[in-house]
Amino acid sequence: MVSKFNGPPGGAIVLALLLCAAFALSYLDDRSLAFSFVLGIVSGIVFQRGRFCFYCNVNDFLEHRQASGLVAILVALAAGGLLYAVVFSAWLPTPSPGALPPGAHIGPVGITLAAGAFVFGIGMELSGSCLSAHFYRLGEGAFGSLVALGGAALGFLLGFNTWNALYLAEVHDDPVVWLPHALGYSGSLVLQGLILLALAAYVIRNAAQPAEGMAPGATQVRRAPAIHNLLFERWPPAVTGLLVGVISAVAYLRVGPLGVTAEMGSLVRMAASPYGLAPQDLLGLDVLRGCVSVLRETMLSKNGLFVAGLIAGSFASALASRQFNPHVPGRGGLANRFAGGLLLGWGAMTSLGCTVGVLLSGIHAAAASGWVFLLCALAGLVSARGAKSLFQAVR
Repeated sequence: MVSKFNGPPGGAIVLALLLCAAFALSYLDDRSLAFSFVLGIVSGIVFQRGRFCFYCNVNDFLEHRQASGLVAILVALAAGGLLYAVVFSAWLPTPSPGALPPGAHIGPVGITLAAGAFVFGIGMELSGSCLSAHFYRLGEGAFGSLVALGGAALGFLLGFNTWNALYLAEVHDDPVVWLPHALGYSGSLVLQGLILLALAAYVIRNAAQPAEGMAPGATQVRRAPAIHNLLFERWPPAVTGLLVGVISAVAYLRVGPLGVTAEMGSLVRMAASPYGLAPQDLLGLDVLRGCVSVLRETMLSKNGLFVAGLIAGSFASALASRQFNPHVPGRGGLANRFAGGLLLGWGAMTSLGCTVGVLLSGIHAAAASGWVFLLCALAGLVSARGAKSLFQAVR
């Protein structure tokens, strides 16, 4: 039945219905709910058309030396960092010690963050995606991601039960490092820009040789009408990265930093707390910055509607590009997704976010926590890949 709508008309119908739903939400008292839903729809379209997945793009480079995906991520980090600095400097002209921009994901830096990110990286390798990609891949029909997200929910529950011990042992003393405190806005932009340029140079230099006449790291685009490229071809990395950077800055300006795990954590916490499966009090969590799981009384939340919009926007985009392909992996694949999801959930809860909430929004905010998450998650991913290769060789 779905195959009859798998094309541009079907995508247009779904998108129209989503916009009607957003219009209905705009009549609620809190109009930021409708804005969050629309922002999620736009993000789902951009993520799906640009294949903006941290794990997938790293994997493409490690396995096939394809640079375009990593270039998109680096462009997104650079663009969002510049736009964030513009907003920060308007709200907080002088980055005085002790003062932080409101709501920005600037988290504590320490062993707990590093451990959570490392475990998250292992979870990406096992499950085949980061959490944000599991959400948008649901819109493409990758229903194995439901198993990964179920594992992530259990991982959050485990994270709640280990949090208080970790907080008392280490997190409460961890410093919150915001680069503008030491370097100012200009110095932070220069430092992060140089790091991103160096990473881009390394990626492009080590990319596979492109087809004759193409620049290194470029994505081959067929000579076809613009509407064809828009609907059916993977969007160029620079375009995807710029759009993600703009979305992140607009989200921060209007509703809050981008993140995809706060709603999942809140739902798990609300479901588990009445049965004593999770602590009623999570020490220090209400004063830390990131995708924090809170107990709430309202049915709708901004993060929940953002995630719903992300999945729905990806579905509309996948239909329009004829990339909606419902499938479920075999038992081995499902087991890997569940185990990986478990690690993703524990790592995200412990690190106060994922590749979007800590890495993307954190680096945009010039937070050291974003860079630590990036390095440790990569280390976990590479370590898991090495262990998998060794196991396969021995077997």
